Amino acid sequence: MESKPIDLGLLRSFSPLDGMKRDNLHSLARKASLRELSGGRLLFKEGENDKRTYYLVRGTVELLHDGRPVLTLHGGTPEARNPVGPSVPRRYSARIVSDKAQLISIDSELLDMMLTWDQTGTYVVDELHQTEDVASADDWMTTLLQSKAFHRIPPANIQAIFMRMQRVDYNEGDVVIKQGDEGDYFYVIVKGRCQVTRETPLNKEGIKLAELGMGDTFGEEALISDAKRNATVSMLTPGTLMRLAKDDFRTLLNEPLLEWVDAAQAESIVGRGGQWLDVRLPSEFEGFRMQGAINVPLYFIRLKLKSLDRNTHYIVCCDTGRRSSAAAYILNERGFRASVLRGGLAAVAPQRKVVGG
Repeated sequence: MESKPIDLGLLRSFSPLDGMKRDNLHSLARKASLRELSGGRLLFKEGENDKRTYYLVRGTVELLHDGRPVLTLHGGTPEARNPVGPSVPRRYSARIVSDKAQLISIDSELLDMMLTWDQTGTYVVDELHQTEDVASADDWMTTLLQSKAFHRIPPANIQAIFMRMQRVDYNEGDVVIKQGDEGDYFYVIVKGRCQVTRETPLNKEGIKLAELGMGDTFGEEALISDAKRNATVSMLTPGTLMRLAKDDFRTLLNEPLLEWVDAAQAESIVGRGGQWLDVRLPSEFEGFRMQGAINVPLYFIRLKLKSLDRNTHYIVCCDTGRRSSAAAYILNERGFRASVLRGGLAAVAPQRKVVGG
């Protein structure tokens, strides 16, 4: 399946893309694809929950219900200005019936986010655009908008986030945040690469935990939990970061992303198939814990994401709620469903907890 660059004029021939501001349409064009498909290919099947939006540019597509044709769309006609069979779950199957067809394909959640963003006002990082090409600025902003975290944040908050972010340029080797310091900012990488290291009693140079690139974020744990920085982040290359101050981060990003539950609500969720996720240290977990809980310490949470199930509703807990709120933010930001036990395990009656052996 061949993909080609998309002209803004072509996008404007479809609805509701024709009403979008140029900058936002340019960002969307970089994330959409123009594809050519051969006759007989299925775009999607009836009943599917795929999250792609298709626009027919050229060729003919047939919509079928229970295997029977109900509508034929021809590229370039008024009927083809709207998405092809947009309902989800799909009410129809869509099949290419011409020898070839050309279609625009866009991630549906990104499209919805960009349309909402476009219609509630936008903020372009003018200072960044003065020294970088528009594409690089669009990329990191669009990457954030496409993340699961931003799908749950009110559009007005999103606009305020971009307006309050500050640009900072760094040289190779510069330390952005240092382990043990107080948390003051949340960071987004616009250009360049960073490395994350953690000092241990046996390794003063620091163990390398991760490399981060454009669109990646860091620094949230210390802001959420009021703890000191638990790792050092330094520049592997010259780069540019955008940062959001602690109070703005808490109000605009953290609060909308966290869902708090009390002990009774938590046990009800677990009873319906949820899972206790204890983010304390192993030694604390061994002392006492909720029955059936799994233990992933906060400092390991990013490294253990692949071991967690995206279809499970996690109740994240610690002693007070501070560490668990930081862990829940990380999980929700990456598309997991995670709620925080309000007040932590200290708020749970002793007889409801299991004492370790």
